Amino acid sequence: RGFAGEGHTVWGCSRLADAVARLRDEFPSPHRFEMVDVTDASQVAEWAESLLADNDPPDLLVNNAAVINRNAPLWELDTDEFRQTIDVNINGVFHVIRAFVPAMVARGSGVIVNFSSGWGRSVSADVASYCATKFAIEGLTQAMAAELPSGMAAVPLNPGVIHTEMLESCFGTHASAYPDPETWAQRAVPFLLKLGPKDNGRPLTVPA
Repeated sequence: RGFAGEGHTVWGCSRLADAVARLRDEFPSPHRFEMVDVTDASQVAEWAESLLADNDPPDLLVNNAAVINRNAPLWELDTDEFRQTIDVNINGVFHVIRAFVPAMVARGSGVIVNFSSGWGRSVSADVASYCATKFAIEGLTQAMAAELPSGMAAVPLNPGVIHTEMLESCFGTHASAYPDPETWAQRAVPFLLKLGPKDNGRPLTVPA
């Protein structure tokens, strides 16, 4: 909503049909929203191909899909739960990068923002698998920054603490003490739009 309000064309995806339908109603063409599971490399590739077939590559690519494990010590998590966290938070980011960044590199410009977390730079008990994925995003993004040509940037971004359903799963009722996504976006969108080559590889945080 913030990007569209600034006149930018927005492409996005979700696994939730209701969310995609709402976005399509609110933001018709040239904005485009599709049902895509980022853990499925072929789905992501097909989505990117359909967008890039008749459009320029994105100027700003934001990887923000993530899940978190239930609050529990690492040794109490089952294998499927651990695997899902890795699959969405790391593999999903890679799939989107692999699908869109080659076209951005060919053009020679663009900013890639991979959402990290405060738990990608410090740790807490009971969220070990989530911490592992976000530490991975920090390393992946900074290494990628060293690979990009001049004129581009890859940024690991700590969005700060936002009142979402995911936060409620960790913080319970205390999650309401933090800004909701709409309030957060009022700060985040202008910040993201100012990112450029000077920020390549810098671990950044959305201002509070």
